[in-house]
Amino acid sequence: MDRLTWEEALKLNDTMITEDHLKLHCLNVAYAMGAMADHFGQDRAHWEAVGLLHDYDYEKYPEEHLQHTKEPLLEAGVPEEDVRAILSHGYGICCDVEPVTLMEKSLFTVDELTGIVQAAARMRPNGITDLEVKSFMKKFKDKRFAAKCDGETIRKGCEMLGMEVSEVAAVCIEGMKEHAEELGLTGAGQE
Repeated sequence: MDRLTWEEALKLNDTMITEDHLKLHCLNVAYAMGAMADHFGQDRAHWEAVGLLHDYDYEKYPEEHLQHTKEPLLEAGVPEEDVRAILSHGYGICCDVEPVTLMEKSLFTVDELTGIVQAAARMRPNGITDLEVKSFMKKFKDKRFAAKCDGETIRKGCEMLGMEVSEVAAVCIEGMKEHAEELGLTGAGQE
């Protein structure tokens, strides 16, 4: 395959990921990546597929995340540049593959950022549908909010991209808004 496709990413994920919360996280990251691709004038479908597949080995190997990714994905025919992008989201956390391309830097950044967007949206009566960057930034600055999401990683990623946290958040929120229903982020009564 030339480029990873959504169908291929989904098929590969289905062999490894069974937990709903992880599937949802992968979708959040995929749609944020699509929006980042649009922002940079890149191939949305391709970036979304890479975002979807980024946590391929996480459920089975949480303590060895990304150490069971490269070989199986290359064997499955995933292009090397896409595997590299997936590995790079763990830079400085669980691997030493430094993000250098726009796709890699974006994935590194939005992986954590989408967690805060999702958490902030879930607290609102209308979910993500009326979430503004200002509200996101308030939550982002509160270290106790979505404490598992690493704000330092987000800041580092935004620096790599040459963007402010608020700019990247705006792009991601818009990308996730388009899929609010699928992501369970339409507000009251949604789980």
